[in-house]
Amino acid sequence: MNSWDAGLAGLLVGTMGVSLLSNALVLLCLLHSADIRRQAPALFTLNLTCGNLLCTVVNMPLTLAGVVAQRQPAGDRLCRLAAFLDTFLAANSMLSMAALSIDRWVAVVFPLSYRAKMRLRDAALMVAYTWLHALTFPAAALALSWLGFHQLYASCTLCSRRPDERLRFAVFTGAFHALSFLLSFVVLCCTYLKVLKVARFHCKRIDVITMQTLVLLVDLHPSVRERCLEEQKRRRQRATKKISTFIGTFLVCFAPYVITRLVELFSTVPIGSHWGVLSKCLAYSKAASDPFVYSLLRHQYRKSCKEILNRLLHRRSIRSSGLTGDSHSQNILPVSE
Repeated sequence: MNSWDAGLAGLLVGTMGVSLLSNALVLLCLLHSADIRRQAPALFTLNLTCGNLLCTVVNMPLTLAGVVAQRQPAGDRLCRLAAFLDTFLAANSMLSMAALSIDRWVAVVFPLSYRAKMRLRDAALMVAYTWLHALTFPAAALALSWLGFHQLYASCTLCSRRPDERLRFAVFTGAFHALSFLLSFVVLCCTYLKVLKVARFHCKRIDVITMQTLVLLVDLHPSVRERCLEEQKRRRQRATKKISTFIGTFLVCFAPYVITRLVELFSTVPIGSHWGVLSKCLAYSKAASDPFVYSLLRHQYRKSCKEILNRLLHRRSIRSSGLTGDSHSQNILPVSE
């Protein structure tokens, strides 16, 4: 194993560790906080988190074994099962992000009727469609024997070893990425750009009120005026940064892998194995970044994490004080005798 392979293996191990810990923490927050569970986005987050954890414990270790061993890491049946999961989880992850963007679009554009438009039942129907959509392509690939170990990506995924099926497989793969990656990307752009438009409109209204207030308050201290103007600037940038993060992480993580798959099938340009594995690692890295992008940096999840940590520290302090009390009583008893 050369230095490139060692670096890719280290990247996979790091991604697995971060993904496992962060997604497990999101699940703990969902179990701990009833307020989070009552909201419709919790179903989308739960679906995304469970998929990320399944990918972390099944697909990533097999890819790591493939990188280290430079060959198929498991038997044909297990590899086909892993390839089925890889295809399903990739589509489910992308569609779950699209569902989250639709939820935020409804919340921002229709704030007064959000509870009526996005109930738990509606969220459950969207998750059911996501599963049905995501299961279609791996089920078809399984029936056509297009699941197995792909040496270029060192992973069990979509692949076809028969030259006479190259065109059919290329069309199938193109349709899969069009109806998963491209569809989700279009939904993300349409919904978040609409959210950004509404956010900028509200920022302008607040800016007008702020400027009118600053004009009226002539005796206001210059430092207070400067802080108001700085907050006004941060407010304009906040929505842009968040939306850029949502769309940017989606593109950075998934686009290299999707483009590599399409170039591999529709072009004669040779692709290096190290780039193939790296593009797969980038796709896996979405499982590690999702908890931070969609959950852990939000106020409710941070509050739930603090409550969980305080509860753990409180139990530990009770146990330590109990042990201290027991040892103290044991030390006193012989003296009294």
